[in-house]
Amino acid sequence: MGPRALLLLLLSFLAPWATKALRPALRALGSLHLPTNPTSLPAVAKNYSVLYFQQKVDHFGFNTVKTFNQRYLVADKYWKKNGGSILFYTGNEGDIIWFCNNTGFMWDVAEELKAMLVFAEHRYYGESLPFGDNSFKDSRHLNFLTSEQALADFAELIKHLKRAIPGAENQPVIAIGGSYGGMLAAWFRMKYPHMAVGALAASAPIWQFEDLVPCGVFMKIVTTDFRKSGPHCSESIRRSWDAINRLSNTGSGLQWLSGALHLCSPLTSQDIQHLKDWISETWVNLAMVDYPYASNFLQPLPAWPIKVICQYLKNPNVSDSLLLQNIFQALNVYYNYSGQVKCLNISETATSSLGTLGWSYQACTEVVMPFCTNGVDDMFEPHSWNLKELSDECFEQWGVRPRPSWITTMYGGKNISSHTNIVFSNGELDPWSGGGVTKDITDTLVAVTISEGAHHLDLRAKNALDPTSVLLARALEVRHMKNWIRDFYDRAGKQH
Repeated sequence: MGPRALLLLLLSFLAPWATKALRPALRALGSLHLPTNPTSLPAVAKNYSVLYFQQKVDHFGFNTVKTFNQRYLVADKYWKKNGGSILFYTGNEGDIIWFCNNTGFMWDVAEELKAMLVFAEHRYYGESLPFGDNSFKDSRHLNFLTSEQALADFAELIKHLKRAIPGAENQPVIAIGGSYGGMLAAWFRMKYPHMAVGALAASAPIWQFEDLVPCGVFMKIVTTDFRKSGPHCSESIRRSWDAINRLSNTGSGLQWLSGALHLCSPLTSQDIQHLKDWISETWVNLAMVDYPYASNFLQPLPAWPIKVICQYLKNPNVSDSLLLQNIFQALNVYYNYSGQVKCLNISETATSSLGTLGWSYQACTEVVMPFCTNGVDDMFEPHSWNLKELSDECFEQWGVRPRPSWITTMYGGKNISSHTNIVFSNGELDPWSGGGVTKDITDTLVAVTISEGAHHLDLRAKNALDPTSVLLARALEVRHMKNWIRDFYDRAGKQH
């Protein structure tokens, strides 16, 4: 697996992708795995207005006047002009309606905070395309796809809302986001502290850059999730890779493997790495969505799905053929829990989602996150981090080379103690917590840990099966937000 394939395999909060330089099975894996038609996802119906704001394509240059329409959503059912607030979702790599429908926390706290909810779409995703249908046809058009330009969009939009909506001008804004959106929320508070009184950054791996954290921490946490969910579960998976290699050495073995895994298409020897990547993707996906209740986020899944899967992987010391039959049973929980699927498909899924290309470009420029595995501290085959190979693949695809140190130059890396009013929440089950802020930095840069939480469980809608740890986390987050709002109005009162 090349470094770019591994990188995009692991950028699990990111939109799906498919480019010629990447292994086709390795779609992005995480809880923000966006469908081609996000509005088709089952979700609680939300009442919001769909609006558009004219943004500059380039906020930082002066030789172009080109603009585009940024889509955003507004819900003001519980908003109060007197003592209210504005909760501003810093949209990430996908259709904003999907994020709106799947960020139930904001809807749950809107009444308590007298809040207007705003969901802003990230440029180059959903309908917010600076060059329309040509946005991805010329790599020069992509020069404006950066986190800095996206943050400037958010700042301009907030300015516009405060001017255009009577009663909004003198209200506090709180930035909220999850995954890449959580990174953007934190960075927005850092770069535009005069526009947002605070930020809630959920499952935001702002330190998954350069050597700020070990490159193997992500897959180590995935492995820990499986090890703790059943006896010998991670060891069974670790042993499965060599079993696949041995079984695939002969034509009859390939034929048997295709049947044992109930694959839709027979395997060839060229498919084996593809197959292993697809299986790896599945295990990472499960670590993202190991939720305490049945969910239909990526696939229809039972509560605590890894525990269910590990029931089939209790004995690693069996024959290769029996081990792979057990692996099939485990995969089938993920891909066929509904019982409706006749075969498992590892082939590339065609997608028309432009988010596909957008994230691929961002991962080749700014968002360069080192990942590696060693097969000892984790349950995967060893893969080292290879920046040169990544750079060459990116140059072949986009004509650009990554700048691995730019994000830390721009946003400070671990040197962020001069900032204030950011809550960083992380679930201990979430592999992205390895690159997140998990300890308080100052009294106002606060870490909230959710012991039974997978990927930004706290941003999901409340559920009767929520563990105590996420209830406490949300209560703490709301308390911080109320304090920011109160402090804002106290200062405003003193100024008058």
